[in-house]
Amino acid sequence: MTPPEPTVQRPRVEGDREQQILTATLEVLADVGYDRLTMDAVAARARASKATLYRRWTNKVSLVIEALQHAKGPETLADTGSLRGDLEAVFCGMGGLVDTQTVAAFGAVVTALARDPEFAAAFRRDVLGPKLEVSRLLWRRAAERGELREGLDLDLFEPVLAGIVLHRVFVLGEVPDPELISRVIDQIIVPAAIR
Repeated sequence: MTPPEPTVQRPRVEGDREQQILTATLEVLADVGYDRLTMDAVAARARASKATLYRRWTNKVSLVIEALQHAKGPETLADTGSLRGDLEAVFCGMGGLVDTQTVAAFGAVVTALARDPEFAAAFRRDVLGPKLEVSRLLWRRAAERGELREGLDLDLFEPVLAGIVLHRVFVLGEVPDPELISRVIDQIIVPAAIR
């Protein structure tokens, strides 16, 4: 009986190199969208071999999802003491709806959410899920402070701010800025949600 051949351990892509590849992924995503993004294009942008990418990510879905997860966002959830202040802090800050990279990334994946069930499931679970948890915490704090009116359906109401702003961006062609978000908060969200 011959002894089995030792398995070769391939080096793991991590640290700065991993971040360079994830950044390149976001750049390619913004340039061509999810549907046209390829592992070859990311490898070329990151100046890496395709084999390097496949050592760490099994496919395009896993690579793009991880890149979106590592996109900059707030380090901690602001607690300003009011629903209005918390909404402004989250939606106007880094990773919010005025962050051009965040908005461009969403625009780049929106068609894939309708066409690619594997990507859609991973995006909803691993990218959108954590963002929804942050939003739920923000609204729970407002409820605990007694700010919200009785009977407010949070499952229906929570995504309204993002929905309005993203509609204005992608359908009406507006550029999101803090002033737009403040107007939506002051004229729609707060009057409808607060006691």
